[in-house]
Amino acid sequence: RSFLHRDDIGIILINQCVAELIRHAVEAHTRSVPAVLEIPSKEHPYDAARDSVLRRARGMFTADELR
Repeated sequence: RSFLHRDDIGIILINQCVAELIRHAVEAHTRSVPAVLEIPSKEHPYDAARDSVLRRARGMFTADELR
């Protein structure tokens, strides 16, 4: 949480498997800066359905715009 309030941080990269452990905090963060981006890890496959940024982005576009 301390990273979310620092002025010198614009992007927070977090492994998706770790983000699952603190999903409540990731979902509660709604500010655009710092952006919280979930990235894959070597040990766990990436699941786009669980990525909070992709879910928000999908809500911004219609199905026709995504084609």
